[in-house]
Amino acid sequence: MSVLPSNAPFAKSDRSGRASSSPLVSDQWLPKPWIRHYPSFVPPFLDYPEQPVYWLLEQAATEFPDRIACLYYSQEMTYGELLAQARALAASLIRSGVDPGDRVGILLPNIPEYLVALNGIWMAGGTAVALSPLFVAEEASSFVNSTDCKVVITLDVLTPLICNSDVQPELVLYSSLGDRISQLERLGYAWVRFMRIGFGTMCPNVKVERLEDAIKKSMPDEPSFEPVKMQSQDRAYILPTGGTTSAPKSVVLTHGNLLANALQIAHWSGYHRGEETILAVLPFFHSYGLSTCLTNGLALGATLILHHRFRTASVINLIEKHRPTLFPAVPAMLVALNAVLRNKKADMSSIRAVISGGAHLPVAVATEFSKYSGANVVEGYGLSEASPVTHAGPLDGRAVPGTIGLPVPDTEAKVVDAVTGTQVLPIGEVGELIVRGPQVMQGYWNDPEATSLAIRDGWLFTGDLVTCNEDGFFRVVDRKKDLIITSGFNVYPADVEAVLRTYPGLKDVAVVGVPDEQRGEVVKAYVVMEPGKKFHKEDFENFTRMHLSAHKRPRLVEQHEGELPKNFLGKILKRELRGTSSEHIEEGVTL
Repeated sequence: MSVLPSNAPFAKSDRSGRASSSPLVSDQWLPKPWIRHYPSFVPPFLDYPEQPVYWLLEQAATEFPDRIACLYYSQEMTYGELLAQARALAASLIRSGVDPGDRVGILLPNIPEYLVALNGIWMAGGTAVALSPLFVAEEASSFVNSTDCKVVITLDVLTPLICNSDVQPELVLYSSLGDRISQLERLGYAWVRFMRIGFGTMCPNVKVERLEDAIKKSMPDEPSFEPVKMQSQDRAYILPTGGTTSAPKSVVLTHGNLLANALQIAHWSGYHRGEETILAVLPFFHSYGLSTCLTNGLALGATLILHHRFRTASVINLIEKHRPTLFPAVPAMLVALNAVLRNKKADMSSIRAVISGGAHLPVAVATEFSKYSGANVVEGYGLSEASPVTHAGPLDGRAVPGTIGLPVPDTEAKVVDAVTGTQVLPIGEVGELIVRGPQVMQGYWNDPEATSLAIRDGWLFTGDLVTCNEDGFFRVVDRKKDLIITSGFNVYPADVEAVLRTYPGLKDVAVVGVPDEQRGEVVKAYVVMEPGKKFHKEDFENFTRMHLSAHKRPRLVEQHEGELPKNFLGKILKRELRGTSSEHIEEGVTL
């Protein structure tokens, strides 16, 4: 199979199981059994250019200027056009006062503007800040404030998340979906816009400009524009996460981190550069979608098929119409597609590989989707602190079902005791997974203490309990913390509990994850009301809609009679709650 050019400056070839001359690997002579099981097209060690991430776009635009970089409904943008718009936006941001290192928020779904905005921010020397469209206003304004965003690039219908609070950016650049989506969807979009903004002024106390106008004004300057030269160690991306210690944090990824992970994934895919098409429905504001779809797509010179939201019927239509070859997914997507494909014939044959992450992939789900598509379906693993991919199943048919696969090139992995993290455990024993490689984050934003806990002697402590077999295939057994993964999104019970405790009349609460076939897990809340207070389901759901993102809201709520089970220190024993059942379980909200 022809893959990335063999003379590429970042490809090495060494299958001895020993480290190459890469300075990133310190245990130079430790055997790495997984290298022996790499596909023939995957080099175990890479050289990484000393370039900023936007170099990937520049390379793709130089080699494939007329190739479609992304398409969204009927809108198409070539690599040449994408580069020109990103450069023009960068010039506009600099003229607006963005200096190297300044933070610029992106509050967008998967639309072409995301690619333009991200690369434009980087070319201006700025640091992109991922703002989720799933945020409620409290969360969005808090993150804008904590990262000190000078500018936010968003949609018109999302501006209330950042413009109706005490903390606001200096400039808002906005776009709209109203002129691109289907006629029926336009009616719904117009109604949502009216309900959120009305006839009033958008962001009355902030300078507002249409994103397309900002780009158009700077297009004459684009040919002579010189992007700000960034170093590998410079900040590129900040995104919210619970962190490996489960407390809310902001991960800081450098240009070197993102470039390295893009090249690691691109080499792992083993596809033809300049010929691939990626179904990009994983959200770009999440590190998984950012790296497996966006930056990996740039590294491969691929066409990205964009859609702003995963809908089963829409995705099937996109696959049949545009024939993607690579589909990064989460298990919930495959479950939903399987449910439709059981009763409806659809041509999924263009998909050659699916890399599933974000949650455990049941073998039966992978097998069924492979039956419908013929695709090689493998499981991968990562975390935001590692850009995020550290492991993936080999795409040559040798993946081991039920495992997260092998460490990707230049990634070291060990299993250590979960108590001290200092003892490397023998093959087959359960312990905490620690990883080291060029994709591991710089640290947490303004939180050196949390950074020192997560990264020790260069090793990232993941908080996940795993085993490793003699061939180097890793399997996730459990989590050290009570992390809930629902539809690929991380939910930290402590975050949800803190919000629910402000609900009037609530005496105590505990949040756990409950297995779910479609989403991997769903959030369940055990609530204890104060004496004399009655639990009202609709009122409780309205409260959660106001204060919690959709994926954080409890789908199951159980009113617990008496005290929640606790140990002598007063800590709630969630393992006992998980083992209980009740006839008072009520269905919660839906996404």
